[in-house]
Amino acid sequence: MNIYVGNLAYEVTDQDLNDAFGAFGAVASARVIKDRFTDRSRGFGFVEMDDDTQAQAAIDELNGKEIKGRAVNVNQARPREDRRRPNY
Repeated sequence: MNIYVGNLAYEVTDQDLNDAFGAFGAVASARVIKDRFTDRSRGFGFVEMDDDTQAQAAIDELNGKEIKGRAVNVNQARPREDRRRPNY
């Protein structure tokens, strides 16, 4: 399951996400999204967990909890919408 983690403190690293979610099961990947020009965190990230039961337990437990001093928003990630501009 792909999990969205929002409202991250700018200091949060990929390893911090991996550690927080790893308490609930195996983490396939954990990534903080960064600005491509400044390399600064954009305040959100994604965690991939293969076991849906463990992923749901992590969502239920971590949503609203603090990571590095900020309460995070955690939920199942939605598919990315098509961002292409319409042809007028």
